Amino acid sequence: MVLSIAIRQKKQLRGYTYTVMIFASVTAAMFYPAIFVEIKGFQMGGLIVPLLQIIMFGMGTSMSFNDFKGVIKMPKGVIIGILCQFTIMPIVGYALAKGSGFPPEIAAGIILIGCSPSGMASNVMSYLAKANLALSITITAVTTMLAPFITPLLMGLLAGEFVEVEVWKMMMDIIKIVMIPIGFGLLFNKFFKGKAKWLDDAMPVVSMVGIALILVIITAAGRDSLLAIGPLLIVLVTIHNLSGYTLGYWAGKLFRMDEQDCRTIALEVGMQNGGLASGIAKEMGKIATVGLGPAVFGPLMNVTGSILASYWHRKPVDIPAKEVGETVT
Repeated sequence: MVLSIAIRQKKQLRGYTYTVMIFASVTAAMFYPAIFVEIKGFQMGGLIVPLLQIIMFGMGTSMSFNDFKGVIKMPKGVIIGILCQFTIMPIVGYALAKGSGFPPEIAAGIILIGCSPSGMASNVMSYLAKANLALSITITAVTTMLAPFITPLLMGLLAGEFVEVEVWKMMMDIIKIVMIPIGFGLLFNKFFKGKAKWLDDAMPVVSMVGIALILVIITAAGRDSLLAIGPLLIVLVTIHNLSGYTLGYWAGKLFRMDEQDCRTIALEVGMQNGGLASGIAKEMGKIATVGLGPAVFGPLMNVTGSILASYWHRKPVDIPAKEVGETVT
């Protein structure tokens, strides 16, 4: 943790802060699990939902109501992005879970991460990949707000054979974790934008630390299971993640979207909100089993997403002739 904060002070190394923090967190949790499970009778798992609510509030402060106007400005891209988000990853997750041979609750965690919406990380990667950032932000905003309704229904349909899914309770849990904090964040941004620079500066660090703490708690709780199935889980999660990028990109091509939009769809589909999935697992009371898939997926997608974004950053984007004409005009 200290090393990652020190790295953040160096401009050349700042981009590696999150990666270093995640690896340090996982290592600490694997070697010293006891201190991250319970401290003087307090169950550390109780911190997961409050931390997520703080992170979601921060997400809301970085958004605005204008982000949702993209549905009107770019209806084709948004609709395709939403459909791909809530079909490709859930179906691939189900197929992987079915063939994994894992205990039912751990298999259900793979489905859970597939049924979750995209997160803010996809917006960062879209910017780095020279994709359509406005489309990325809109898809993230819309899928996040749809999550309380679609994620529980998909879980009930696909994961019901692995674990008991209380659809209505899950809806209420996601509203509590996502919609209410983001709603307050949106209102804060609307009325206090530019008046609280300290918050704008603090939230990225708070979010990184919060996600690291959540990962530590989940890893510590599921350490024994991770030691037993960790390598295979990493392989399956990697396949899940890469399938999202690949199928998302070619779905865009299938619908004749331009290169920028195809990159956007790929990143939106392949990068899920692992924090939200972890929070859902906690509310299900299965953080040490259902929560393992999201715990592995989150750090891994940031590594693969960074590599893909760096590759696309160096690869020119062909601008449609229409846009060239508009630019010249």
